[in-house]
Amino acid sequence: MSAPVAASDIDLFADDVLVDPYPTYTALREQAAVVHLPVNDVYALTRYDVIRDALGDPETFSSVKAIGFNPMVNDALQGTSLASDPPVHTQLRATLSANLTPRALRGLGETIEAKADTLVAELAARGSFDAIDDLARAFPLEIVADLIGFTGTVKANMLRWGQAAMEVIGPMNPRTQENFPIAGELYGWCSQVTADDLADGSIGRGIFDAESRGDIPEGAAGHIIHQYLGAGVDTTIASIGNIIALFGRHPEQFAKVRDDLSLVPAAFAEVLRFWPPVHAWGRRVTKDVEIDGAVIPAGAHAAILFGAGNHDPRHYDDPDTFDITRNPVDHLSFGYGPHGCAGQGLARMEGHAVIRALATHLTSFEVDGEVRLPSNITRSISELRVLAHA
Repeated sequence: MSAPVAASDIDLFADDVLVDPYPTYTALREQAAVVHLPVNDVYALTRYDVIRDALGDPETFSSVKAIGFNPMVNDALQGTSLASDPPVHTQLRATLSANLTPRALRGLGETIEAKADTLVAELAARGSFDAIDDLARAFPLEIVADLIGFTGTVKANMLRWGQAAMEVIGPMNPRTQENFPIAGELYGWCSQVTADDLADGSIGRGIFDAESRGDIPEGAAGHIIHQYLGAGVDTTIASIGNIIALFGRHPEQFAKVRDDLSLVPAAFAEVLRFWPPVHAWGRRVTKDVEIDGAVIPAGAHAAILFGAGNHDPRHYDDPDTFDITRNPVDHLSFGYGPHGCAGQGLARMEGHAVIRALATHLTSFEVDGEVRLPSNITRSISELRVLAHA
């Protein structure tokens, strides 16, 4: 006989939880591996092994009409790689990923390193700067704009469009409602974009070439470009802000990277484990699923809590300590399985480049005035002052 599913009156999307979710993650994780949250009408997955197993089983934990926490966004995302399951997902994902493989990105690596080095050198010379506007936002926006081929008004709207595209994945709260019109601008543009709207030689042009060859369904190119901007920009901005905030809080860890640049990849992996950029992600359960004796019923909506899994002491020793020598290459922040982040290679290039540039141009730095505003899906820093010592 199955045990009843544990329940909690916690609201995953309450302002205080969104700003600092880790006490909530700990409470839910210690309560059970799966906890029903009636306020959000979801079953939260809280422990590392359970989350990883769910991400690796799209037949049971489906993405179709499921990744968001309101029906409007799930309807809008139909036909995208994010919101499909194999075999449809496999076809769409192949084109999305083709330009993001290590081989495809190899030539871009030097450009990313050079851009990060130049930008951080300029900021270091100032002595103080805004870590978010001057670095965390400026750097990835430029990289993605060049990569996809965005120009003009589209390039100018990337930040607000990317933020809105993530915000509307949340429940139908005021944040979601306020951002739907902005996300609609992005959706409208992506539904009408043509190859001629994108710069010559860009990945965006290549996606339209794939559509012309029949590699992806007609009309799918705009959906894929939507995913590059909708899923890739805001999360990268959050991750770069987290790099600076965490090293500012833990100068002894920054000193380790400065002394040994071979630690750069491990340092970025630990940043992602410690503070995942994504708060929660949805899945639809296609059949009754038993987890630790409790059954999630077929048709239920599951919430994947990446940060809860990444801080699970059953998997990581001393998980609440930020330690760049840990090298947690199996962290959950890029997802896992068929829907593992398609852009993770690019994200690593950007994160590594920023860490390496900081370690090269700064002997130390202090941070002050960290501000986080509640945001439904992307947990990011809004303001962060840096006092740099070059």
